[in-house]
Amino acid sequence: MAGHGAQKLFGLFGGGGLTATGNGFAELGFRPGKLFAVIAGLSEFLGGLGLALGLFTPLAAAALIGVMINAMATVTGAHGLWEADGGVEYSVCITVVALAVAAIGPGRLAVDRFFRWGTGGWGPAAFALGLGGVAAAITLSL
Repeated sequence: MAGHGAQKLFGLFGGGGLTATGNGFAELGFRPGKLFAVIAGLSEFLGGLGLALGLFTPLAAAALIGVMINAMATVTGAHGLWEADGGVEYSVCITVVALAVAAIGPGRLAVDRFFRWGTGGWGPAAFALGLGGVAAAITLSL
């Protein structure tokens, strides 16, 4: 996910960068498109890095859950389930994995192991799902 964020923010890995991504977001109805491209790019980049490092795991999971809900609602949802048809399969997988990492905990090598949310559980999972869902709802309502 950090790679997808880098595509949006910096144009790395074959991405279009902020201007092209902002234009794409504007075509989807997000105004201003560039602002929403920054929000999505930062959510993917920082959320992906956070989960990979086990850093602020519930917050990182929330960022990925929120951006994936938005992707499903605005882009992939109309194409059905399977990724081969442009459907929600990939977004659902990322959402479930992010939620699972928040619930199970980031692992013994994670930066978060020194904090109480570093062990996972229902609380961090509920936080990630709730915050991600609320952020997605706010974004979709704008």
